[in-house]
Amino acid sequence: MGKRLSAQAVKSLLSEPGEIGFFDVREYGQYGAAHPFFVVPLAYSVFELRLPALAPRQSVPLVLMDGGDGIAARAAARAAALGYDNVSVLDGGAPAWAAAGYTLYEGVNLPSKTFGELLEIGRHTPRLTAGEVAALQAEGTNHVIVDGRPFAEYRKMNIPGGVCCPNGELALRIGEIAPDPETTIVVNCAGRTRSILGAQTLIDFGVPNPVFALENGTQGWFLANLDLETGADRRMDGLAPRDLNARQAAARSLADKTGVPIVPLDEVQTWLQDPGRTTYLLDVRSAEEFASDGLPGTVHAPGGQLVQATDQWVGVRNARIVLLDSEGVRAPVTANWLRQMGHDAVVLAGGVAAAGALERSNQNTDSNTVPTLPEISVEGLRRALSDAAVQLIDLRSGRTYRAGHITGARWCLRPHGADLALEAEPPVVLISDDPGKAALFAGDLADRGFTGMSWLADDIEAWRAGGLDIATSETPADDACIDYLFFTHDRHAGNRAAAERYIEWELGLVDQLDEQERSVFRIPA
Repeated sequence: MGKRLSAQAVKSLLSEPGEIGFFDVREYGQYGAAHPFFVVPLAYSVFELRLPALAPRQSVPLVLMDGGDGIAARAAARAAALGYDNVSVLDGGAPAWAAAGYTLYEGVNLPSKTFGELLEIGRHTPRLTAGEVAALQAEGTNHVIVDGRPFAEYRKMNIPGGVCCPNGELALRIGEIAPDPETTIVVNCAGRTRSILGAQTLIDFGVPNPVFALENGTQGWFLANLDLETGADRRMDGLAPRDLNARQAAARSLADKTGVPIVPLDEVQTWLQDPGRTTYLLDVRSAEEFASDGLPGTVHAPGGQLVQATDQWVGVRNARIVLLDSEGVRAPVTANWLRQMGHDAVVLAGGVAAAGALERSNQNTDSNTVPTLPEISVEGLRRALSDAAVQLIDLRSGRTYRAGHITGARWCLRPHGADLALEAEPPVVLISDDPGKAALFAGDLADRGFTGMSWLADDIEAWRAGGLDIATSETPADDACIDYLFFTHDRHAGNRAAAERYIEWELGLVDQLDEQERSVFRIPA
């Protein structure tokens, strides 16, 4: 289903001013191993679950890409069933893209990662090596190390003594983190991108302090044979700014310099009702704030992560992105970066308070078309296994399956479900960490005539406690674990070669760009 487009035709579409949703429907590991620069990952295993949020306007042109194996055609049929009426398939998939002479990139979040490298080159973002920062610590110099990642990442490993303040919160909170203008501020992440973006955020925001990025982040620290800290809980992302007026003024000044529009409510309301253009309404505040008073029709996208991984929230090129905050600092700073990345990003005047008056958009952001699947309890499964034959299908990641699964369960991912040999009579129980993924798999089986399927939650300790036998396995082999990206495997687990390779990959991104790919970025001198 869906018309077929050549690689050359798709490449040309990506240069046009109109909207396009270009999606790679292969599984995460396949995508991360080799994909076009502008394609957005949307694995077939979760396709209908995530498509409405990534492409909320159903008339937007979609181009779906696979490995040349027909999965994109299946996904196109699913998109059509959801109401998308302009769906095409990249003829020949990723192999055809390479055969046309276009680059297939390793890694994830390519545009965001590449932007960080271009930013450092273009703006000469100051940096310190791990050894230089360690010397600051040893000498007792007046400094603070700020980790620009989310708290969960920070807790896994951080620079000793560092505090956590995600990049999206930095401009708002830095005055409380480093009230002394003589304090040297060092921003780090796990690698390079957020270190560079965090440091440049503070520099462009006009803080008086000396500001540096930690070169290569925690991986650079590890490669310098320095010890990392784990389990730290020094959070600074909730500190209330005492000089909010000054920070709002600085944010407005930054927005003016990079041409970020502050758009009134009535104009955004008109956009949301426009059937011919996609508009994302993204709340860039913290998770706690969004949980407290986030509005229906808005999507939570914390500012630092939105810049770091834009393709997790925005699936349509050349769409409008409207950002909300509650104080007039975080949204302008985030929009400033998105515009430099080539996005049409604006700020809603009045933020969250004003957005409460918006009528719900006619553009869908939720998947309410996926049917629920009945859940079976561990005890229910134990009884079923003792009374009759049951066909167990484990949909969890291949590596998770290998580490421990219910004896007799077969591993399968949705792209391979059509090839799965099942008997007609015994009931099918799908094991998954996500009921939505199980429901999609069950829908494919229903198309083959199967009925009476149920879902068992992923909880190996509950399985053991309920008397189910647990087995380990050496299968699936690594090359069959298409949902796992081995490219980044073990870089945070003491594997020097993996860490070195990852840093080399980041540093090499810019040299791989062609003219089209590089031209979207708008970094001022």
